[in-house]
Amino acid sequence: MKYIERSLDLEQVLLHKSCFLFGPRQTGKTWIIKNRLSNYKYFNLLDTKTYTQFAYAPNILQELVTPHDSVVIIDEVQRLPVLLNEVQILIEENNIHFLLTGSSARKLKRKGINLLGGRARIRNLHPFILTELLDRFDLDKALEIGLVPSIYFSDAPYEDLESYIGTYLQEEIAAEALVRNIPAFSRFLTISALSNSQIINYTNIANDSQVPSSTIQEYFQILRDTLIGSDLPVWKKSLKRKPINTSKFYFFDMGITRCLQRRRNLSSGTVEYGEAFETYIHHELKSYIDYTKQGDLCFWRSTNGQEVDFILNDSTAIEVKSKTTIAPKDLKGLRALQEEELLKHYLIVYPGSDERITKDGISIVPYTTFIKRLWKGMYLS
Repeated sequence: MKYIERSLDLEQVLLHKSCFLFGPRQTGKTWIIKNRLSNYKYFNLLDTKTYTQFAYAPNILQELVTPHDSVVIIDEVQRLPVLLNEVQILIEENNIHFLLTGSSARKLKRKGINLLGGRARIRNLHPFILTELLDRFDLDKALEIGLVPSIYFSDAPYEDLESYIGTYLQEEIAAEALVRNIPAFSRFLTISALSNSQIINYTNIANDSQVPSSTIQEYFQILRDTLIGSDLPVWKKSLKRKPINTSKFYFFDMGITRCLQRRRNLSSGTVEYGEAFETYIHHELKSYIDYTKQGDLCFWRSTNGQEVDFILNDSTAIEVKSKTTIAPKDLKGLRALQEEELLKHYLIVYPGSDERITKDGISIVPYTTFIKRLWKGMYLS
């Protein structure tokens, strides 16, 4: 696969401070290191010899790193959390900046590690986004098999998706003993994936998964900690209509989600297609916020059922529609929110090609145009 420039600017971060780089497996952390940071000293804890060496004597890191090393990279640092003690000493005494990568911070937190007490920034790497792939981007392909780099360019994507889930269960869940009942967690993965982009109902998911509701809450926390999914909180600043209190939950990639759902052959015009397109737009928004460290993201739903998919930075209301023809009924949620007179922009984002503005100021914008403007910071204020 030809190298594709990623939007996350790690070099800029490392100029000023050490950095934890987290992200789900195969999102490209090691790929970035090999292609953009290859001049720096590098230790890979997936390598058995390297792992054994540091596990036996963590303080050997102080001998291998010299004052001439401005940046040092340790890949998969969560495999050996004790090594962070040596990292902290080198940061404090030699002013060396470290890039520390991993697929989650969960194991570090479980060991009581404080992520270097503020001495390192945290960045998350996501699957591909539109502005990285450019003319290689295919919307229907992205919605069907997702945007995890190794899978997006795979000649056997469905096989690789199944392998990805198997590896996640084996190496992230079973090997780390995060849960005792692997079959129950596997059932939960499928059921929670079927609830993707919806408001979390712990009781219903617990009943379907055949485990207590308290266990389901623990399972969702595992998904958050391993970066397989994240919450979308409710926007609570509306005054005329009381908002609900429960968050939504989105998986990090639509291909992984559909594989967990046991679904294939996505067709436009279906409910499944709408869910996939909404999840993709969420992915673009979350990637932008995480990479630029600007803005925040919520959704709005009133207790009487009126809803807008995304609220960006208390400034922009975004309703996502997967059809190419927008009808007046599609504007209902945005118009209800307009009455609050709290936001500046009101948008319909859709996969069509025409852009227009309604008489009451709602912009109907093709998703490609929306994403390009998003990266220019046009919707933050």
